[in-house]
Amino acid sequence: MYTLPNDDSFCGWSADLEPLPEARTLDRDERADCVVVGAGFTGVAAAHRLAELRPEWRVLVLEAQRVGSGASSRNAGFVVDLVEATSRLEPEDQVRYVRLARAGVEYLRRVVREGGLDCGWDESGWMRAAASAEGIRALERFLPCVEAHEVPYEVLEADALEAITGSTFYRYGMGFPGAPQVQPAALVRGLAARLPESIELYEKTPVVELEPGPPILLRTPRGSVTADRVLLATNGYSPGLGFLARKITPLFAFASLTRKLSVEEQERLGGEKSWGMLCLDPMGATVRRTPDQRLFLRNSLFYNKRLRVEEAKREWARANHQRGFQNRFPRLGEVEIEFTWSGLLGSTDNYQMFFGEIGKGLYAAGGYAGAGIAMGVGAGRRLGELAAGVDSDLVADQLALPGPAPLLPEPFRSLKRRWIVRRKNRLAGKFL
Repeated sequence: MYTLPNDDSFCGWSADLEPLPEARTLDRDERADCVVVGAGFTGVAAAHRLAELRPEWRVLVLEAQRVGSGASSRNAGFVVDLVEATSRLEPEDQVRYVRLARAGVEYLRRVVREGGLDCGWDESGWMRAAASAEGIRALERFLPCVEAHEVPYEVLEADALEAITGSTFYRYGMGFPGAPQVQPAALVRGLAARLPESIELYEKTPVVELEPGPPILLRTPRGSVTADRVLLATNGYSPGLGFLARKITPLFAFASLTRKLSVEEQERLGGEKSWGMLCLDPMGATVRRTPDQRLFLRNSLFYNKRLRVEEAKREWARANHQRGFQNRFPRLGEVEIEFTWSGLLGSTDNYQMFFGEIGKGLYAAGGYAGAGIAMGVGAGRRLGELAAGVDSDLVADQLALPGPAPLLPEPFRSLKRRWIVRRKNRLAGKFL
């Protein structure tokens, strides 16, 4: 039975994982060569890279929650190397973007295989699909970019989509064989568990104040760190720390997982036992059937400058998702949702990410526009190289990409964002 939690400190992906060991928190004043703020995909990847490049440095990672409780564990689990926004870039920037995203995918593939990381890594592929004429046009506009970058794909008509999903909801799509899916909470936990011993990880240690340097001072509830270099791997949380507020907007998206389907329900649904779909209808829902036979759906947005989601909003999202499941899988009847949660996105107005130095010794990345796993991991490794003073072709690629368009000052920024979110949620209602 679904029980609405009193807070939003968990997600469904984390529910079936083993309990974490007791957290180590920072309770004193420290000095470090480098501090990484955030232990999601970007922060953990940055810490790994710093350990490779500068093993003599003292590197601290500060995580406000527990590893695998933040935004990185709350996404849909698609490892994406090409997004629709890529097609809006100039040809040379498209090449840079794809090279960076694929570097992130290859790094993860190597770590998962060499380390035997149990994270549901699945390269059977996933789909992009449309249920409307507008979505079909979006797929057709995206196709030249797919072909230009030699992404393997297959066209899926409505009957093929039904054979895979057990749903007649979708009219047209493309399958991408070999494109990975993952259990995101297990992946980020696994990456953090493999941090070298030289990296000091402190959880339940939020940064409550950051004073630019040099040196840079970070205050936490029970201690502080003075460091020569700081990497902000905080994505949508960055404006809450006082940085990138004119570049990145924090937005909450909501996701739900049903209970596990019974054997009889699985047979009634039909289709393949595991699949994933990104929808190109305006605000269309992302949907998965997981290997443990749950249905996943992500849809609906919320904007709040205070970076909090109240219970009423999660209940609203859960009701939306219940309709979405019933619309797609009517032969199942109503299947109970077991988990609903929010995840904080770093949104930019032109769908381009930020990467670079924002102050003396202060570096940041965020705004990954639908490719948060691959680009987040890749950007973390590039941040580590940038902070360590190491030149690479991939750092040059990252710095050459166009950044986010500037946002309006307040209060116009929030007024515009609320208007956009209301409009997007109205669109989402058409494709639930």
